[in-house]
Amino acid sequence: MDFRLTEEQELLLESVDDLMERYGTEQYFKECDEAHVWPKEFTDALLEGGFQMLGVDEKFGGTPVDVQTLMLVSERICKNGAPIYVYGNLCALKDMTEFGTAEQQEQCFAEVMAGNPGFVLGFTEPGAGSDSSALATTYQRRNGKVYINGNKSFMTNAVNCKYMLCVARNADDDPNLKENRSRFSMWWVQLHDDDGNLMPGVTMEPLEKIGWNMGNTCELHLQDVELEEKDLVGVEGNGFMQAMVNFEVERLIACAQSLGAAECAYEDAVRYATQRIQFGRPIGANQLIQEHITEMYMKIENMRNWVYKTAWKIDNGESVQIDSAVAKLYCGRAAFEVCDTAMQVMGGIGYTKDCRISRLWRDQRVYRIGAGTDEIMIHIAGRAIQKQYK
Repeated sequence: MDFRLTEEQELLLESVDDLMERYGTEQYFKECDEAHVWPKEFTDALLEGGFQMLGVDEKFGGTPVDVQTLMLVSERICKNGAPIYVYGNLCALKDMTEFGTAEQQEQCFAEVMAGNPGFVLGFTEPGAGSDSSALATTYQRRNGKVYINGNKSFMTNAVNCKYMLCVARNADDDPNLKENRSRFSMWWVQLHDDDGNLMPGVTMEPLEKIGWNMGNTCELHLQDVELEEKDLVGVEGNGFMQAMVNFEVERLIACAQSLGAAECAYEDAVRYATQRIQFGRPIGANQLIQEHITEMYMKIENMRNWVYKTAWKIDNGESVQIDSAVAKLYCGRAAFEVCDTAMQVMGGIGYTKDCRISRLWRDQRVYRIGAGTDEIMIHIAGRAIQKQYK
């Protein structure tokens, strides 16, 4: 495996650096974080520069790239200090490009090109997180219409989304039957009208979080939300498999983002260690600080190996069932440990909001939960590894 950058990749990453010098300054992100507002100027600049459409088919206005390049861009954006959750969401658009109708695709990409999320994925529920089979939102046909009822949890940026890709089960199916436990369908649900008002039957309740301050998160309630048959996305009953079509790449993007955040915190801490004078010399001259720096370096290199190797295997058509799960498990843990150690090196200043390590630390913790918990990653990898020895 050769991970040396191509000339095109080097130029692309230089463009990322240039864009972030203009639109992604730490002062800007600090202001957005304190005000709890989305960094739209930055994400609009990413869209204008073509970065938000990397990996999307040309017929939708995107630029096809290999998975390795997508990971490199995700890593670099976060290494430069961008919030780990503002880039890479367009990877989820494969659900729409693969299964959406022409009308649904047109509506989705009209939002994207306006600088808005194409949609929010309505999967997680109060009673269905890791246990997807417990999903309780239902759809039912009555009088020539389709009606959605249920509740969705942790809907990130739903307040800003005009549409939701809603996963629901048929109300007429018996969920106790084994063959129906994972029989879900996808529906294209409009959440807001053209004036930004909630559609009939849709209500939202904001959730306050300890991190991810620039992105809103809410509980979403659906009561007899009326749809048409044309709002079905893909094949009825195949919604779970459709949602999983690009999940390994999406999971790997979370790893690349974690790698970038860890590098950002690490570099800030190492610079500080060479400049902070205590007892007449830089604190980096002390062996315990050197141990912190060395362990952070090891973890970052291990994270990089997992991300790059897994991306290479995807690009070469190899199975990454084990790799993507272990990469997510390791990177989620290691990145937070790096941010935590970086804060320790920085001392008291690292715990203040004047230091971006405090933001990186807060934002990184959820990556051991979101996109698949540590426990589920162990479950996926543990079963798959054992199958190789049966």
